[in-house]
Parts: sequence; structure tokens; C-alpha cells
Amino acid sequence: MIRIALLLLATLSAFAGNAPGTIPPPDLPDIRVTTQDGTDVAFAELLRGRTVAINFVFTSCTTVCPLMGSSFGQVQNLLKRDAQNVALISVSIDPEHDTPAKLAAWSQRYGVKPGWTLVTGRKPDIDRLLKSLGVFTPDRLQHAPTAIIGNEATGAWRRIDGLAAPSKVVAVIRDVARTETLTR
Repeated sequence: MIRIALLLLATLSAFAGNAPGTIPPPDLPDIRVTTQDGTDVAFAELLRGRTVAINFVFTSCTTVCPLMGSSFGQVQNLLKRDAQNVALISVSIDPEHDTPAKLAAWSQRYGVKPGWTLVTGRKPDIDRLLKSLGVFTPDRLQHAPTAIIGNEATGAWRRIDGLAAPSKVVAVIRDVARTETLTR
């Protein structure tokens, strides 16, 4: 019995990685989303070939979402030369109301620059995406401020507090970007 427990513990430790907030690579659904400029794109395409930081917002939110928007704006500025290799993605958790026009207006408030994409889509697709990332909640007003930072190519993924200081978010982004390919 002890041998089985030790084997299980060793397996979980190897899979979990050493960094705080390490999560297994998500099994992302094959969905299409619409960006703040109205472009239809495969969500997977937004992740391909770079490190990503994803947060979850809705445009009518008056509590944590404006703080997360402001934080991502600061993150984008702090990344400087690394910004070209990092994609920031804000996923609307209220896709029935967050149109591309509303996302575009929201993005202007937070100084979104190229490299930061806001997305919406069909509710069933967005719900599947949120579930695959472990952030789904049936009531958008109850969503937790969360950010997911990952690199599809290396399999390195981390979950952090969406209200973390921008400098901490940038440090995690850089750490994930440096992570070598993990054994899956």
C-alpha cells in the first residue's frame, strides 16, 4: 500500500512541475472566436508559436474586470521587447452580450495594443473553452479573477491570481517562456 502511495505521489509530482500554480496542459476545444475587430479566428491560432497570458472578463463588469484590464495594459507595457513573442488574450465570459464593438470599446479604455486580443463567440463554444481552462462558472458575476499563462509548444501552463501585480504576471510569463518542453 505504501509503495502504491509513493508511486502515485512521484507520478503526480513529476507531472505537476515545480513552479507554483503549475497546471496540466489544457485540452482546448477546437472552436472559433471573434476578435474585438470582428475577425473570425480559430482560438488555437491565437496560441500557436508563442507564450500566452489569458484572462477572463466581461464588458459590463464593474468590479474585478476593470482591474484585470488595467493590469494587462501594464503587463503589455512592461513586456517591452518580449511583447512580440507573447500574446495577451482576454476571453469574454458574457459572449451573449459582449459583441466585437463592445470589446473594442472596452479595449480602448485599457490601451490595448497589437498583441492583445479580446475574444467572444458562441456561448456553447466559450463555455467549452472556459471549462477546458478550469474557469467556468454558470454565473458570470461569481467569476474568480484568474489568469492562465501557458505555452502550447512546451506544455508549460500556470494559473495565477488575475489581480496579481503586473510585475508578477510578467515574471510568470517570462518563466513560462523559458520553460523547456515538458514530457507529457
